Amino acid sequence: MLFTDRHEAGKRLARVLMTYQADYPVVVGLPRGGVPVAYEVARALCAPLDVLGVRKLGAPGNPEYGIGAISEEGVRVANRNDLEELNISQSMLDDLINHETDKLQSRLASIRATHPLVDVSGRTVLLIDDGLATGITAAAAARALRLRGAAKTVLAVPVCAASMPEMLRDEVDTLHCVASPERLGSVGSWYEDFSQTTDEEVLVLLAASRLDE
Repeated sequence: MLFTDRHEAGKRLARVLMTYQADYPVVVGLPRGGVPVAYEVARALCAPLDVLGVRKLGAPGNPEYGIGAISEEGVRVANRNDLEELNISQSMLDDLINHETDKLQSRLASIRATHPLVDVSGRTVLLIDDGLATGITAAAAARALRLRGAAKTVLAVPVCAASMPEMLRDEVDTLHCVASPERLGSVGSWYEDFSQTTDEEVLVLLAASRLDE
């Protein structure tokens, strides 16, 4: 274990990112697990906190393995090698995208009702998650931020595979990882407490971040 929980991981990640405070960044967490991490970063840097609506497309029979991702801006990313290896047709992929889009929109409805999108145009964005395994969700998020006009996207996570900087070099401007092991295993194995973050916790943290500003 490296981190006690997501909040402790966020505090440690914030120390790595303090140099960005002078850029007056926007901190964007990937729901749901990235939000507690992002909250601690935003709090330490006195920066606004937002979430970016993205959803992983899980492989059939192994939903934790991401073969693609979608965003609320309509970005779609898919790993073509995985699609071929798993024999996933375009129609199967379309069905999966439609199913996950419905779930994403349902989840975002409660968030956007009380927390509208923060304008990131021309801003440095610190894109935060609780870890990177395949990197495909982060890639979709980075593309969505570019569509919204972000001037610079800095992806930062407590733990990622050592291969991630090379894999994501065309997607983000900079990648920071507190730990980057050669063999990652599962992201959850690096946390003592990796219990699921709830929608209610996301809303509480977003509300708390406004009070901290």
